[in-house]
Amino acid sequence: MNKIFKKENSFIITLLISIFFLIGFYLLSYFQIIQSVDSLAVIGEASRWCERISDGPFREPINTISNLGFMVVGLYILYKLSNETSFNDFSGLNNITILYGVCVVYLGPGSMMMHGTNTEWGGWADNLSMVMYIIIPWLYNIYKMSNWTVNTFMKVYFSIVVFYAVMRGLFGDGMGIGLSLFGVSIGLWVISEFLYKFWSPNMRFLSGFVGFLVLMLFGTFPAEVYANIGEYWWIIFFWLPGLLANQKPKGIRTYRWYFAGMVAYMSAFAIWLTGVPDSDSCNPDSIFQAHGFWHLLTALSTILFFYHYRSERLT
Repeated sequence: MNKIFKKENSFIITLLISIFFLIGFYLLSYFQIIQSVDSLAVIGEASRWCERISDGPFREPINTISNLGFMVVGLYILYKLSNETSFNDFSGLNNITILYGVCVVYLGPGSMMMHGTNTEWGGWADNLSMVMYIIIPWLYNIYKMSNWTVNTFMKVYFSIVVFYAVMRGLFGDGMGIGLSLFGVSIGLWVISEFLYKFWSPNMRFLSGFVGFLVLMLFGTFPAEVYANIGEYWWIIFFWLPGLLANQKPKGIRTYRWYFAGMVAYMSAFAIWLTGVPDSDSCNPDSIFQAHGFWHLLTALSTILFFYHYRSERLT
């Protein structure tokens, strides 16, 4: 058995698990075993992501099937990693690259379980998949700017994932403490990228203010933050990368892939905003669902970010 579960088999193992999931998920959905009941999602009405709720195998068919994009991209990443010689920490098969590829794949099933079933547990699985992905980049950046070992990275990563899974399951959105770990992690990612590029002792402190620029990109301005500081208490985490990044990174990266990924993600976010019932562009019966495009564009962004980290070269 140990000979099967080797890193060299990461692609084929993930592929087989993905196939078994898709078959099992379809069968359970087809026989209406895991679907929501009408009291949770009213058949025939527009879902909160615009698409009309169906009484077929999937409550939101297009928004469910479009998640195949994540699975295809993640499997491609693992296939590529399996057929190359390592040239930096984000190439070849190692614990971090395998984790990245598997988490990209899981973005698909996680979102499928929400859009396919319209259940609370499906929403939990979807949010967990997003958090499992989004914390990798900023933790990886801290790993590159500290004395962390790969083992430390993995322990911190899985501790955060388990904590989030339990707290989100018990207390729902905000984990009972008013904290969106996904949203904060977007800020931490941008902050840690800034720090990687411009690291200095002074920048370790100043980098925290970059988080406010990220907030403004998503429509929240400093005046609103300070007027509602109790609600935005989590801005203190903006200084976490600077606190932990205690040494200058030993490499340089080309940022064209990073900015391409950001363009793809921000475009996806703009489309996501239109994929709601009160939007003028919402057409519940169209096969072109805005939320489905969100899935496809964010899947594209994950591979662009993958190439970003692979661009790193030692100085």
